[in-house]
Amino acid sequence: MLARLPLGYLVLMAAVAILVGGIAVQRCMRMSKVTMVFLAVSVGCCLVMTVVAASPFGRWNERQMLVMYAFTWTGLMVGLFPSRKLFSAYAEDVRRGVSRDRFVYPVRNQVAFYASVLVMALLGAALSI
Repeated sequence: MLARLPLGYLVLMAAVAILVGGIAVQRCMRMSKVTMVFLAVSVGCCLVMTVVAASPFGRWNERQMLVMYAFTWTGLMVGLFPSRKLFSAYAEDVRRGVSRDRFVYPVRNQVAFYASVLVMALLGAALSI
């Protein structure tokens, strides 16, 4: 359904997902290097998904992959929202030079993350057909 939109709209949808993710990472972590790496990985993932879709081995086309990417990336950001204070505290410790042996990620935050990504990926798959 959404894959029938003009390609410009789909690219804009993916770009907005990347931009929202970059803003969220910068506001949470307040570390420009982490934000730049996040943005580079985001763009790289989007490019790899569209290249794989354009290859003869891809089952879906580029438009469907852009819809899937935008929805899944939005699910990733929504899923990480409950953990923002935890990540902010961890980033503050890193800036102060405090080293931790282990980073503890609570189970409730993991459930929220996995559920959000799964629901948005399924929704993206359903809307891209």
